[in-house]
Amino acid sequence: MVEEQDMKDYSGYKPNSVAIMKKFGVKLWYKIEILSSKGTVQGVVLPRNKFAPDGFVEIKLKNGYNIGVPLDKNTKIKVIGEVPPMKVSFDQHIQPKNKNLPTVCLLGTGGTIASRLDYTTGAVIPAFEPGELFTAVPELAKISNIETEVVYQLLSENLTPQNWLELAKKIVELAKTNIDGIVIAHGTDTLSYASAALSFLLKNVSIPIVLVGSQRSSDRPSSDAALNLIHAVTIASKANIGEVVVCMMGSSAHDYGFIHRGTRVRKMHSSARHTFRSIGITPLGMIRDDEIKYFSTEIKPRDSKNRKKMECWSSIEEKVALIYSYPGMKGDILDFYLNSGYKGIVFAGSGLGHLPKTMYPALKRAYDAKIPILMTVQTLWGYTGMDVYESGRELQDLGVIPGKNMLPEVAFTKMCWALGNFNEYEKIREVLTTNIAGEITSGESMNGFQIFQGVEHTISPKE
Repeated sequence: MVEEQDMKDYSGYKPNSVAIMKKFGVKLWYKIEILSSKGTVQGVVLPRNKFAPDGFVEIKLKNGYNIGVPLDKNTKIKVIGEVPPMKVSFDQHIQPKNKNLPTVCLLGTGGTIASRLDYTTGAVIPAFEPGELFTAVPELAKISNIETEVVYQLLSENLTPQNWLELAKKIVELAKTNIDGIVIAHGTDTLSYASAALSFLLKNVSIPIVLVGSQRSSDRPSSDAALNLIHAVTIASKANIGEVVVCMMGSSAHDYGFIHRGTRVRKMHSSARHTFRSIGITPLGMIRDDEIKYFSTEIKPRDSKNRKKMECWSSIEEKVALIYSYPGMKGDILDFYLNSGYKGIVFAGSGLGHLPKTMYPALKRAYDAKIPILMTVQTLWGYTGMDVYESGRELQDLGVIPGKNMLPEVAFTKMCWALGNFNEYEKIREVLTTNIAGEITSGESMNGFQIFQGVEHTISPKE
């Protein structure tokens, strides 16, 4: 085991590597020559990823590349000298404010959208200072004046409902200044949860609140980070939108972005750049270069004069569960949540919103305890239809609330919001089934399911 005292000199290295490095008096940032069975190589010793395997030393070659060199009992190392820790010289010049441009605040929560490659270690690190942003994405200087603030530096799977509430409060605080729009840099894994939560938590939204992420980090030639950020800042600067939206790549050609309503969007592919899709509706619009084209006539417009009237709901409940129905499911899974003090349950049911009969006794116990249970569908497109089959009517009799066409994760965030701000069971039931932020639609668009969003000519920018 590496001694705590050695952590600075051997950051990221495991015991076998440290033992061999110590044998030859090698530490981080030493220039060394290694003679091994692979040949002789010179370079500067770099910190190593703590998850990397033991038995290697990582060095930076003269040509700038980083390589891992295997270490074994036959390895010989010669120390040539010590160099100061390398630092990337990044232009920190802050662009002077242009009074003719709008002002956008970029809030960082984590993820790779606002990041750059550290050529010292090869790692992707945050790039959130204005000077770094303008250097990494110089196009931003022509779009708006940028202000930045890091709210969190968390992987999106580690964000909680409480984080969403704090983020909503920060947005309200910013809206009372001269900000024309807000961009939230967020990891894509739970971006749709955050966009839905903010849609419920914020009241009187009057400027664009744009969530954006990237599927591929900025060290990859195929990265979508810069273009997504340019699109998001453009929308925040000048779009006639006064609601929470998501802006991500619209096509595999990497040439335009879609604008999605915050409560009707979902990540539909684990790695594709055009992963985000509006479900049940077509996107609100698209952006290509600096031109915004609107598809919907039901977008809440910008009202910058009233931005100071934006408010935030006071609370959010974290003890909510999202459970997917599956064959053979037993009631004990629901009992676990009830016994653990959970205040609300959202089901993603099979078909039109169904659960196995083995769940009925546990559902009855939840209903008797006045625990709201909301039903959505796993199919994503379409509505719950709990009056069609007998099982659906039985579930309603056990207190299960049809969630209409809310997406499962949207229903989850709505339940968190509702339980945090309303106390009476009937009132909670009422708000869960009322359209608050576009999460429930009166009907599904004729082409909503058929359109692949970005392929058909019907919504192509080249029509």
